[in-house]
Amino acid sequence: MSEVTHQNAKDGRTGETADLSYTQCRVIGNGSFGVVFQTKLLPSNEDAAIKRVLQDRRFKNRELEIMRKVHHPNIVGLKAYFHSTAERDEVYLNLVLEYMPGTVASELRWFSRARRPMPDLEIKLLTYQMFRSLAYIHGLGICHRDIKPCNLLCDPRTGILKLCDFGSAKVLVAGEPNVAYICSRFYRAPELIFGAVNYTTKIDVWSACCVMAELILGQPLFPGSNGIDQLVEIIKVLGTPTREQIWVMNSAHNNDHRFPQIRPHPLNRVFRRADQQAIALLGDMLEYSPEKRPSSIQVMAHPYFDELRDPNTKLPNYQEPDQPDRELPPLFNFSELELSLSPDLNKTLIPEHARAALGVDLDNFVPMPAEQMRTSAV
Repeated sequence: MSEVTHQNAKDGRTGETADLSYTQCRVIGNGSFGVVFQTKLLPSNEDAAIKRVLQDRRFKNRELEIMRKVHHPNIVGLKAYFHSTAERDEVYLNLVLEYMPGTVASELRWFSRARRPMPDLEIKLLTYQMFRSLAYIHGLGICHRDIKPCNLLCDPRTGILKLCDFGSAKVLVAGEPNVAYICSRFYRAPELIFGAVNYTTKIDVWSACCVMAELILGQPLFPGSNGIDQLVEIIKVLGTPTREQIWVMNSAHNNDHRFPQIRPHPLNRVFRRADQQAIALLGDMLEYSPEKRPSSIQVMAHPYFDELRDPNTKLPNYQEPDQPDRELPPLFNFSELELSLSPDLNKTLIPEHARAALGVDLDNFVPMPAEQMRTSAV
């Protein structure tokens, strides 16, 4: 019989205190941030994950503050949280989170071991949900700042993706500087490499584009071995940035540095198996100038994703081919906030067959003001 742990915990949404019981704890991940356990909640026997991080008593935990405010189908849910102490009187914050059986990283490994490319429909499905999660948090003014395959949880059986790990996330305030040394190297936007501190949520769009590219290629698009080499890898594909582009990325950067003049590499040669719509979308996002990259909601409206909006599209069971095709997971259950992000795109984003279930008259929809969006969450 597994040991049962009882804990006074606070509800992830309401903050109300209740007894939390869990059992069968096992470590499923660890890093500089702390440890992640898989566990079973009692009496429901529901799987959950517990992320345990060292808490600095002097500060509020930014990850907890953000996790308590975000509620979205494509973001891992915070069920509860509690504090615990260990030796040397250290205080740990424990986040009790939704459990998902896989990650985009583990999906990539599965297809790599099977020596086959990830199917186009699966790439579209994962990429769309990734950008949907970003569109939501960006609408709240939150930048994730660490988009990468292992921070994208997924369930291969349902096709659902959920963004996780808000340990680097921050509400960006215009004019307030932020640290440039953020984001895992392969997915780091060029303005960060140039030391920008006044960046925007477009750094997440760059990172997500790199993830999409990796799903198509089966390997990282820009596998730099260090910070400078990362820039070299980007230049090999995009060509050398102009002085104007460098200034736009970071106006404080010393522009005297001379880069070798490299011409851009055609994307249809980089992505030889991708269709023209995928290449067009990647080209839109792979821009040195952040303001030229589309927003996450604009990415979702791209014709590349039209197959997901087709009511006849079904999801094959790639890992168990003898199983029947499945319905796509919910993709159009937009909240009022999501519908307010770019109302002119709503009729593209919500296909005809999904509008009745939404229960919103798109012709007469009144969007939330931008300030209300931000204050509604953080």
